Amino acid sequence: MSDDVQKVVLQLPASAEYVDIVRLNLYGIASKMGFTYEDIEDMKVAVSEACNNSVLYAYGQEDGLVDVIFEVGASTLSITVKDEGESFDGMGSPEPRMTLHDKELNDVEVGGLGFYLMQALMDDVSVVSEAGRGTVVTLTKRLNLSEEKV
Repeated sequence: MSDDVQKVVLQLPASAEYVDIVRLNLYGIASKMGFTYEDIEDMKVAVSEACNNSVLYAYGQEDGLVDVIFEVGASTLSITVKDEGESFDGMGSPEPRMTLHDKELNDVEVGGLGFYLMQALMDDVSVVSEAGRGTVVTLTKRLNLSEEKV
């Protein structure tokens, strides 16, 4: 297999019922790559957190879309969850909710525990949020090839 990165792109409604589709695609891609069951379960939890963040906070009640991009390398899988929802600023909402949107990583508190969960389960986590431009969460997991390379 060459070092070329292959991309699988999903665009889904920002609705909780579609998160399962992301998890199913992740399972198919990761198992084909040779990830262990445990690694795949970890990735499914992390990706669900990223998707739920977009579904719950980016769009509120509006119809929005979430892009999920799987980048498949020879020994690395990166999953990017991208929304174009407004960063949360409390406008039009009766009670403020904590989210990854509109927060600095070192300011993420109780509601942002999802970030720490993603960080614990993945090898690399990147969150970029721009006011009015949405949030991009990139999760990366590397295949552990240590058993084969002695």
